[in-house]
Amino acid sequence: MSIKTVIYTAIASFISATGVNAYGEQSAGLTMTLQEVISRAQENSPSAQSAKHAFLAAEWQYKYYQANYLPSVTLTSSPFLNREINKITLNDGTSAFIKQNQINADLALTVNQNISFTGGSLFLKSSLSRIDELERKNTSYSSIPITIGYRQSIFGYNYLKWDRRIEPLRYREAKKNYEEAMELVAAHACGYFFSLVEAQTNLEMARLNFASADTLYQMAQGRYKIGVINENDMIQLEINRLNAETACMDAEVQVNEQSQLLASYLRLDDLSDMTLQLPLEVPDIEISLPIAEEMAKRNASQPDYYRRLKLESDSRVAQAKGNTGLRADIYLQFGLSQTSDSFEKTYRHPLHQEYASLTLSLPILDWGRGKGQVKVAKSQRDLVYTEADQGMSDFMQNVRKIVTQFNMQPKKVEVASRTNRLASHRYEIARRLYIAGRNTILDLNTALSEKDSATRAYISSIKTYWTLYYTIRSLTGKEIMNDTSW
Repeated sequence: MSIKTVIYTAIASFISATGVNAYGEQSAGLTMTLQEVISRAQENSPSAQSAKHAFLAAEWQYKYYQANYLPSVTLTSSPFLNREINKITLNDGTSAFIKQNQINADLALTVNQNISFTGGSLFLKSSLSRIDELERKNTSYSSIPITIGYRQSIFGYNYLKWDRRIEPLRYREAKKNYEEAMELVAAHACGYFFSLVEAQTNLEMARLNFASADTLYQMAQGRYKIGVINENDMIQLEINRLNAETACMDAEVQVNEQSQLLASYLRLDDLSDMTLQLPLEVPDIEISLPIAEEMAKRNASQPDYYRRLKLESDSRVAQAKGNTGLRADIYLQFGLSQTSDSFEKTYRHPLHQEYASLTLSLPILDWGRGKGQVKVAKSQRDLVYTEADQGMSDFMQNVRKIVTQFNMQPKKVEVASRTNRLASHRYEIARRLYIAGRNTILDLNTALSEKDSATRAYISSIKTYWTLYYTIRSLTGKEIMNDTSW
């Protein structure tokens, strides 16, 4: 072996050792895995908090809807003092201005129950009133021990019936929206996680490349003095060193920026000393398209959303029809009542009281307003049906597209991993050949560029896999990844 070959081999060994140290330089701080980042994001991230509060609002809205079908009990009182001169009609039909000085107090307890089938309302009421005439020092009582009544709108819009069809669907949609939001938070956390991983990897590669470029440049200075390399290669090596130094500075800025973004999303104070552990392997899962479509229809919020839109449009048509044409309102009331100047006598020998009314309303001439409202409601309903059907079709098409991409991604990760290993090995060969004088600086730069691109492509392929993974879970339900029937 010649002395020249021994020298080149020693230099190559030195460069390799320097490069490995630069590439392996890691932060001594906390290490977090992808799953740990996702768990923290689903607990603390602004998106997760927003989803939780949105679901809580929907839950209270659903409880409010349920309360409409339960009995309500109300206690009312409206006491007042009346001290003024009023115009009063006397028994003989004449009017006179009379000074009034009285205190009125009342108390009423009402139990009300809505009837969803008819849209009417059944009520039970008990009340007591007292009037004190301060001028004459006279007191009188009026009691209604019990009153049973019913009010009903005939031919009108029954909102109770439509709410029974719409509100449970809205609540189920809200629950599915919350589950989807949590999976999308995981997908977003993957994005932040891998963006920081890419930035950290770029920094490590930049440090490695700078160490290698600096060593080659220092070595080339001696070789240039003895005329082994020409001036053009010497300038190119210096340019490579300067570019590598600039890349290091840019990479450090990018790491700081991505660290702050991830820390903000996880609501952490600082991630500058944190190292993220890259998942180098991905589960080899293949999802059946028919099963994914079936689970998307069952678990996704979009089918419920489009069904709700259709029901709401049907409800608006029914409401427009209810506000048009003949309208009738009935009111029935039966009870007992009594009056006396003594509280005890007020509840003795109560008298029957009955009240019934029927209110009819039939528009004779409205210049087509009612008919126009129905036509507009029907037109809007048809538009909603068309848009809902198209939206559902687009949703299912998106499910099929994402599932197809996901099924191909494990193979892409495998190819990217192999390409990364080969590109790194090729770069080591190209560097050794250049040191030995058997390769050009152009070949070395090409190998370096391909190595860095292959590393970035490998990380990007893993990022795409996990982003698709959680996106599919948001569309079809998380149990699809646990289904072994494929």
